Amino acid sequence: MKVLVVDNEEGFASSLAGHLQGRKISAESVYSGSQALSAVQHFKPDVMILDLQMPDMSGLEVLARVKDSDPAIEVILLTGNASFDAGIACMQLGAFDYIFKPVDLDELIALIGDAYQKKMREK
Repeated sequence: MKVLVVDNEEGFASSLAGHLQGRKISAESVYSGSQALSAVQHFKPDVMILDLQMPDMSGLEVLARVKDSDPAIEVILLTGNASFDAGIACMQLGAFDYIFKPVDLDELIALIGDAYQKKMREK
């Protein structure tokens, strides 16, 4: 399984990627929407953890572009600022799930596993 972690908080992104690697999951971290779009092309993740608030483009824009380029990537959106409208928009754009920070690491790992299983079933 390959997981791309996209968050403008570099410490959070790299820490989460490191934790996933410790669980024998191939993981990379990037810190902007443009880096995420580039990483999708070369890393080819199965699952993406994507922050809604990015410095160069919104997480919704990244989600839409990722789903346009590769609809099979399962995307889990993270946000520190809960918004009902953003949650609906994420799901309409094809997100696997929409969760709030701070995240429970064990719950996030389980959610990543669920997203990966969904991708494998749809192959």
